[in-house]
Amino acid sequence: MDWLDRMNGAMDYIEAHLALDISYDAAAQIACCSPYHFTRMFSFITGVTLSEYIRRRRLTLAAFELQSGGIRVIDAALKYGYESPEAFTRAFKKQHGIAPASARDKGVTLKAYPRMTFSISIKGDREMSFRIEHHEAFELCGLSTEINGNMTPPKFMRQSHKNGKLQKMYADLGIEILPEDAPATPGEPKSLYYALYDFKDDCSYTYMICHDTPKGGAPPGCTTLQIPALTWAIFPSPDDPGADPAVQCRRAWSRVSEWFSTSEYEHAPGPELEKGYNLGNMSFYYEVWIPVKKK
Repeated sequence: MDWLDRMNGAMDYIEAHLALDISYDAAAQIACCSPYHFTRMFSFITGVTLSEYIRRRRLTLAAFELQSGGIRVIDAALKYGYESPEAFTRAFKKQHGIAPASARDKGVTLKAYPRMTFSISIKGDREMSFRIEHHEAFELCGLSTEINGNMTPPKFMRQSHKNGKLQKMYADLGIEILPEDAPATPGEPKSLYYALYDFKDDCSYTYMICHDTPKGGAPPGCTTLQIPALTWAIFPSPDDPGADPAVQCRRAWSRVSEWFSTSEYEHAPGPELEKGYNLGNMSFYYEVWIPVKKK
C-alpha cells in the first residue's frame, strides 16, 4: 500500500496548506513522482483537476468561517489566496450560488466539498486487462505542440484539422483514415499514435499526433520522436468499441494508477503513448502505453 500512503501523504500536505501557498513540487515529492505525473494521476483518478479541487476546498473552508461569523469577507479572500475581494466574490458565487456576505443569512444553502482520500476498492466485476511487451527502438513522426494552460490535446486536434495540417500529414504519410461511419473492413484496423513527452515541472508537456516514420524519412513539416527500446505496460480501453473515443481513452487512463498501486512495476523514463484504432462502423479501440521497469 506504499502508493496509497504516498498519495494520502500528499493530500495531507495540501490540506495543511489550504490557507498557505501550495507547492505542486512539494506535493509531488511526497507522492514520489514528478509534478506532471502527480497532477495528471490526480485528475484521472478523481475526475477533477488538482487546481479545481484546491479551489473547491478553499471555498468550502471559507464558507464555514464566514457562516460562523469569525472572519470578514476581505480577510477570507486574502487568507484563501485571492488577490481581491471581487475575485473572491466571483469564485464564491460560482461555487455556492450566493455572495460571501450572505453566507451568514438564516436558512442559506452552501456547498461543501469534503477532503479526498485514496483507497482501493476490491470488486469482483472490476477486472483489469493489461499486457507487458518489450519493443525495440522505433521512430514516430507527426504534428506536435506544447500542452499548457492555453492548449489541450482536443483543441490541438481541432486546430490541426481546421488548418488542413492533419489531412496533409495523412496524405504525406500515405495513411488512409477511415471516416467514422465507414463500414468495417477486414484486415489491419487503421491506427494512429498520440505521444506525450518532455514533461516539465510546471505540468506542461509536448503532445504529438503521429505515426511510424516511413522508410523514406519524415515528411516536411513533421516533428520526429525517437522512442528507445522500452518495456511497456499496455492498457486497452475497457468500454464497448461503440463508446465515445474520448471516453474510452479517459477510462483507460483512469485505471493506470490503480494498476501501479498493486503491481511489481513502476514508471520508467520515456514518452507515454496512446494508440487509437478506427475499426469502422462507428467503432473505436484505444490503448494506453506506459514505459515501465521492475520495482
